[in-house]
Amino acid sequence: MIYLPLLVGLILSLVLESLTAPAVAALAQRPWRSWLAHIGILFSLYAMLLLLLQRPLFAIAGISALQLLLLLVNNAKYSSLREPFVFHDFEYFSDALRHPRLYLPFFGMVRSLLAILAALLAIGYGLWFEVPLSAQIPLLSWLPQVLLLLLAGVVMCGLSCRYPPQVTLDPQDDLARVGFIASLWAYGCLARVPLQLNECDSLLARPLARSVSPNATLPQIVVVQSESFFDPRRAFPFIRGDLLKRFDLLRYRAIRSGALDVPVWGANTVRTESAFLTGLSDSVLGVHRFNPYRQLSRLQVPNLVRWLGRQGYRTVCIHPYPASFYLRDRVFPRLGFEQFIDIGAFDPAERCGHFIGDLALAERVEALLEKADSRPLFLFVITMENHGPLHLEKPRPEDEERYYTDRAPPHCADLTVYLRHLAHADEMLARVTAALAAGEREGVLCWYGDHVPIMPGVYAHYGEPAGETEYLLWSSRCVAAPRVERLSVTRLAEHLLDYIAER
Repeated sequence: MIYLPLLVGLILSLVLESLTAPAVAALAQRPWRSWLAHIGILFSLYAMLLLLLQRPLFAIAGISALQLLLLLVNNAKYSSLREPFVFHDFEYFSDALRHPRLYLPFFGMVRSLLAILAALLAIGYGLWFEVPLSAQIPLLSWLPQVLLLLLAGVVMCGLSCRYPPQVTLDPQDDLARVGFIASLWAYGCLARVPLQLNECDSLLARPLARSVSPNATLPQIVVVQSESFFDPRRAFPFIRGDLLKRFDLLRYRAIRSGALDVPVWGANTVRTESAFLTGLSDSVLGVHRFNPYRQLSRLQVPNLVRWLGRQGYRTVCIHPYPASFYLRDRVFPRLGFEQFIDIGAFDPAERCGHFIGDLALAERVEALLEKADSRPLFLFVITMENHGPLHLEKPRPEDEERYYTDRAPPHCADLTVYLRHLAHADEMLARVTAALAAGEREGVLCWYGDHVPIMPGVYAHYGEPAGETEYLLWSSRCVAAPRVERLSVTRLAEHLLDYIAER
């Protein structure tokens, strides 16, 4: 009565794991630590639900429905981002409730209906059809067995905390080797250890140790982290060559420009953002690389913003989205930002598509640069216009002629929408550089993309881009020959600081 549902649940959990993307290793190939974690979690959950509900089938159905939900989320994430679901993604469930537009469309209607149906079936059967144990047999006949199961599960989980499955922090490889449940457990065990940092851990440590000459006239600095900005002409030759004409013109006059290696593909902006501002690499962050702001909200970290503040800069961030998203309202004051201008400063009429447009952001940048202040300005701009899901928007009739060398190829609706927003980013670039050039101080611009866009339908037909984005570092008064160089985003702020200190 108690053990048969548990056996069924174990078999069902392994069947569900076999449907995980990417494919997991055969059962016989998994290390013993994976089995310890998998069985320990199942025993513990089953025993706790039995104590609470007294319904064995309901308990197993609930556990299986939860695993099915995680499986569907994992497969949706892997399909869009080439990365499986990891332990740090659990907190995005609450974000999905607060910001459904960013998450639920990627999950899909079919997956949502499957998850809801599984939950309703489990709840319906358990509450209306299954008779509780206390109504069938005496308490002393089943309670000791359940407590023994709970003890076994807790002991196995405790041992698995001490000896977690060995992982490499490559989510795809780890899931394939140790299994879905065991990889989540291993990452969770590692995440319990707080991040420890030394001054030299940041790749910005060397430039941050320098100071600007007291007599130097500091430039105005604008850094734009442009949502999903990359050059799609490299991946799709049927796009018109003049798509990014302002960007092309500017990078021929830039101090530096080129391809930018970013730590993410398709989403997870916070990882690129953290790498730029702090210079902390994935190897230093360890398992906390998957959401560095969770740890950085509690730490004082040497970073670009605080260094600029010490040199006399007024430090401001503009992001047309709630400041609480990604814990920026807690992290950015620690980094040294004096002011955060978020979605509350914008009017809904300034949207372009589903988010505040880049040209509305350009207006705010122009206004801040024109505002008289004795201190130079450091402005960090995080755009939103080109944030997906792109399939929720429709191409316009005039877009075909505007963005393609010939008629629009098939299966390119998402790409067409993306190109329209990318053209607005190009216009924003021109307006920001014009505002910087018009000021009394020298103006310096650092512009980069956080990741490539999510367009699975387009990529399925025409191939995926490599994953790097674009960057440029420009000055209104620098006349040196431009340098084209591939960079890691962890090194980009270093070159910005070197220019400011050496000019």
